[in-house]
Amino acid sequence: MTDPYSIVTQLLDDVFKDYSPQMMNKMILITIIAFVVLLLLYIGLFFLLLRIKKGVITRLEKKHGKSLTLQFIERTITFTLIVIFVVLPLGGEHIARSLLGSTAVVAAVVGFAAQEAVKNMFAGLQLSIYKPFDVGSRVEFEDGTTGIIESLNLRHVVVSLLDTTKAIIPNSSANSMRVISYSYGEVPRSATFKFPVSYDCDVDKAKEIIRKTICECPLTLNEDKYDESVPNSRCVYFLSLEDSALIMGATVRFPSHYKSEVVKDEINTSVFKALKANGIEIPYNKMDVTIQNKA
Repeated sequence: MTDPYSIVTQLLDDVFKDYSPQMMNKMILITIIAFVVLLLLYIGLFFLLLRIKKGVITRLEKKHGKSLTLQFIERTITFTLIVIFVVLPLGGEHIARSLLGSTAVVAAVVGFAAQEAVKNMFAGLQLSIYKPFDVGSRVEFEDGTTGIIESLNLRHVVVSLLDTTKAIIPNSSANSMRVISYSYGEVPRSATFKFPVSYDCDVDKAKEIIRKTICECPLTLNEDKYDESVPNSRCVYFLSLEDSALIMGATVRFPSHYKSEVVKDEINTSVFKALKANGIEIPYNKMDVTIQNKA
């Protein structure tokens, strides 16, 4: 069997036998320069497409806001460009021949599809299409993970927890777990408040102060539509008589993207200051201690 190296050498000798060494050197130099230029253009095209992709996604985010769908599309495009410009040129033909020429190609595809990476990619696609939650949604997963959805890529969902640490949940797990979304469909959330006031206070005045304070808070959705002749228009109620206080209650509605802790802090602080400023006593337990001197 003829040595392949000898065959290549003989072909080169036949092609370039009429060229002088100086001409050969020039041709080699021109070939190298052309290769470098083409390589730079190839790399430049790759990064240009990445930049165009980033610009388009940024414009869409400014127009429609950040969403899991856009994040998934961006990462899918990036992955596809890397496969087309890097993986296939380096070994794509060899990989294709190996797969197509194999009698077990169907078994290989099924086995590959069962891998965790592919499961996560398909789960990420489902999450981006059906959107059980989106970027900025407050959620609680079945395993107890609670926080705000930060991002989605081809492998996992990033959740910012209440203490600002990050939870990384594989897409397949996030897609299969039961999830409570406090932001689904932008339905307003609500919180119940109870305010104790003194037995000696003016009950109607206390309810009026609490109602106006809640309705004037910029974080709430409560509107001041109280009509004395319409009982259902009330939003503050005298709920009960306790041992040392009258309990006034109110249900406050607020947008889903606000943290309940922030709303509670704002309402409690504002109502406390308003009651105190209007002379409404807020009772608290007191203990009288009598010391007797024994003769």
